[in-house]
Amino acid sequence: MRRPVLSTALFLLLLAGCTPAPGEGGTGGDGGDGGEAAGRWRPAPGTAWQWQLSGKLDTSVDVPVYDIDGFDHGRATVAGLHEDGRKVICYVSTGAWEDFRPDADAFPAAVLGKGNGWEGERWLDIRATDVLEPLMAERLDMCRDKGFDAVEPDNMDGYKNDTGFPLTGDDQLRYNRLIAKLAHDRGMAVGLKNDLDQIPDLVDDFDFAVNEQCAQYGECADNQPFIDADKAVFHVEYELPTKRFCADSRELRLSSMLKKYELDAWREAC
Repeated sequence: MRRPVLSTALFLLLLAGCTPAPGEGGTGGDGGDGGEAAGRWRPAPGTAWQWQLSGKLDTSVDVPVYDIDGFDHGRATVAGLHEDGRKVICYVSTGAWEDFRPDADAFPAAVLGKGNGWEGERWLDIRATDVLEPLMAERLDMCRDKGFDAVEPDNMDGYKNDTGFPLTGDDQLRYNRLIAKLAHDRGMAVGLKNDLDQIPDLVDDFDFAVNEQCAQYGECADNQPFIDADKAVFHVEYELPTKRFCADSRELRLSSMLKKYELDAWREAC
């Protein structure tokens, strides 16, 4: 039903009176907010973070954002991090099959491609959205039901790899936008993982970016569209010492740290 114009105007005036100024965020600064889009969290450039996907979760790291495995952690863990004033990102693989996940048997053999370099993982045929969309929707339902604020969908650049399928850039754009929509439909923010070449086309569809090793390969400036849009770029290096990339990261306003490949609790932040 259409609301009366006058009531809408009054509502907007009242809302403007209690909305934080740009850059201040709406959670007292504890979540690194760069603004809200349709009620979703949007982290600002430079927001500090912790990324831990293996080992016993260390919740003592004093940062406003945690990125943790969606399958391995339950609602109580997410709630505990929220009680400490943190936003929590749900890591799930959306572009590769993992034989160790509880839903592994739900993926038909026809959509499983070549290995992606990690034990027990194979690329998915992202063209088969009739098969993959309901499976990914269930994974994102899990993230939502556990209370996560956002999703980090991994393996989002299969078209640039030898997957065993003739994937194109258009296939990847279509699939990545589908994943973003599934997350947004569930009220969660979503990050673009790597896929640097398609950032100009996808920056408006995603709320932040997650990047690996852009400094090592001289690609960090490719993340600039996210920074220009006041959206965080959560960045890690594995092989370069911090003295090799932190100065540039600060200039580019990236949220950078050095991690081990196993992504345990250890970190050395810029």
